[in-house]
Amino acid sequence: MKPIILITRKLPDAAIKDLKNQYHIDMWEEEDVPIPREILLEKSKNVDALLTMITEKIDEELIANAKQLKVIANCAVGYDNVDVETATKYGVAVCNTPDVLTDTTADLTFALLMVTARRMIEAEKYIQNGQWKSWSPFLLAGKDIHHKTLGIVGMGKIGSKVAKRAKGFDMNILYHNRTRKIEVEEEIGAKYCSFEELLRTADFVVCLAPLTPETEGMFQKEQFNMMKKDAIFINVGRGPIVNEQDLYEAVKNGVIGGAGLDVFEKEPIDETHPLLTLPNVVALPHIGSSSVETRMRMIQLSCSNIDQILKEKIPHTLVNKQIML
Repeated sequence: MKPIILITRKLPDAAIKDLKNQYHIDMWEEEDVPIPREILLEKSKNVDALLTMITEKIDEELIANAKQLKVIANCAVGYDNVDVETATKYGVAVCNTPDVLTDTTADLTFALLMVTARRMIEAEKYIQNGQWKSWSPFLLAGKDIHHKTLGIVGMGKIGSKVAKRAKGFDMNILYHNRTRKIEVEEEIGAKYCSFEELLRTADFVVCLAPLTPETEGMFQKEQFNMMKKDAIFINVGRGPIVNEQDLYEAVKNGVIGGAGLDVFEKEPIDETHPLLTLPNVVALPHIGSSSVETRMRMIQLSCSNIDQILKEKIPHTLVNKQIML
């Protein structure tokens, strides 16, 4: 009997054709709708592999009852939706999709910074609402990007690529990270500093940190109060790193100049979310890596990781490497 692979979202046939030729595929077929929890739990009981998205909670309840499960391939660079410790305890490999989405996410991050700083969404709505009646010197005047100071919180691979893009705008680059990145300092001229110094100095604060117990709630009222009054805050890391109520109050009351967000504490958000009432907040639906080319590469990497594990080989991007020891 062929091993069974459960895919939790409808994916293009072209991306999974290699798996379909070798294994039994059980794919959730509803377009743009997450698989319900109860169905995920029931189907997982008899599968050999899971190809999951960040919308699925892969916890101890699921893993303990999935007696045949050998691999969880999470189609994302982050894996905070997966209980890696429990997976390791049960001998289940956990894989992610780093590297293939680095440039695409960096593109989106810098684009979000630019759109927010130059008030482009406000400007588009201004025209659509029939408000543009004449030209004036300070009509929707935004904030310069060139020669300003960019502060990156989380100087991983994506952060390094964002810094590289910022150099093209002659920006001064500060960063805060768990460890210093000497190679980024030498190549781009980025300067390592404390979290507090970055907040007080940067014109743009970009959060690209992963969600960990240390980073959860990292940005609160205290941190926004340290920032410049016209500073722009950008988050393309993870939503729970930010206290959204404190961010809302900071933007609304002019403590900071605005925000651009691709991630939120609880996703998806709806049109009643308080941050959407503020004109100087740009909100995107978690599309950091969402280009056709990159999403196809992410899916193909996930498929390849599954194939490697099912053939008892070392996968390309194993998170819990200790299970291979």
